[in-house]
Amino acid sequence: MSPTTLRRRCPASAVSPGVLLIALLVGLAGCGLTAAPPAPTPADFQGLAGEVVKRGLQIEHIVSGDAGCDDITLKQTAIGLDAYGLDQDRPTRLYFYIFRNRASFERLRQTVDGCATSYATDPETFESIEASPFVVASAGPWAPEFKAALRAAIKEAAGTGD
Repeated sequence: MSPTTLRRRCPASAVSPGVLLIALLVGLAGCGLTAAPPAPTPADFQGLAGEVVKRGLQIEHIVSGDAGCDDITLKQTAIGLDAYGLDQDRPTRLYFYIFRNRASFERLRQTVDGCATSYATDPETFESIEASPFVVASAGPWAPEFKAALRAAIKEAAGTGD
């Protein structure tokens, strides 16, 4: 076939701009450019602590395995630390319970309350915040701004809670 014959059979204008646009859009959709971002997953302790500090609280004396009680299962999930800042002048010992997933959180949530009787001797001052898969508890009381910042940090770090 001669080059002249080839040009007559396949002119450059034979592919319409609409077909090219559709092909481009299908290709982009296959790349995931039009998909929604994935749902956020819960943070690890470093991410959780970062959220707390980002909101103006200070943390110190971090001890992994410090559940505040002798419960072996909770010790595997717990981290104790002292926190203060904003309107919380004095450091207070917080116990962070970080469960593997929502099922573990639901199964063990009540265990935290039982453990709290070891460190929260006055039920009137007991404080806790939960957002699956996290629970934060302490003897309290917590100052209002401190509590609000802690609640926002826990909620953000929990992602979708799965």
